[in-house]
Amino acid sequence: MTGSDTVEVSIQVAATPEELFPYFTDPLRYVQWMGQQAQLDPVPGGVYRTQMGDGFGAEGSFLEIDPPVRLVFTWGWAAGAGQAVLSGPAEDSALPPGSTRVEVMLVAEGPGTLLTLRHCDLPTADLREGHRIAWQTYLDRLAVRAAGGDPGRDPHSE
Repeated sequence: MTGSDTVEVSIQVAATPEELFPYFTDPLRYVQWMGQQAQLDPVPGGVYRTQMGDGFGAEGSFLEIDPPVRLVFTWGWAAGAGQAVLSGPAEDSALPPGSTRVEVMLVAEGPGTLLTLRHCDLPTADLREGHRIAWQTYLDRLAVRAAGGDPGRDPHSE
C-alpha cells in the first residue's frame, strides 16, 4: 500500500536478489545503470550520493540495509545540482538533501526477482509523476544490465 505522497514502481528482473542487491550498494555497479558517479557507503547512516551527466545530483544517507532483500535510503536534490530534470525552480527547495525516503525490496520469484521501489514523501503531483517516470526508466536499465546486457547511453548524460 502506498500513500498519496508515494510513488511505487515494480519490475521483474532476470537475476537473483543476491546478484541484484550490489547494483544498489557498489558504486561501480550503480553507475552501470544510473548516473556517471556514485558515492555509496551502504551502512546505516552511510552516504548515498549520485551525480548524473547533465549536472543533476541526489544525496541522502542509508537508513536500513538487509542484504539481499531490502534497503532504505533518504534522497533529495544535491546542493547546487541542476534540478531541472524533475522539477522547476519553484520546487527546488521542496526536496533538500535527504528529505524523501526510497525503499527497495527484492523478492525471489522463479529464476528472477521482483524488484519494488517506493519513493515516499514526494510533496507534489508533478514531483511524483517525474520521479515515477525516472525510476521506471532507470529500473528498466537496471533489468537489462543485471541480465548481462548493455542498457545503452544514460538518458541524462551530457
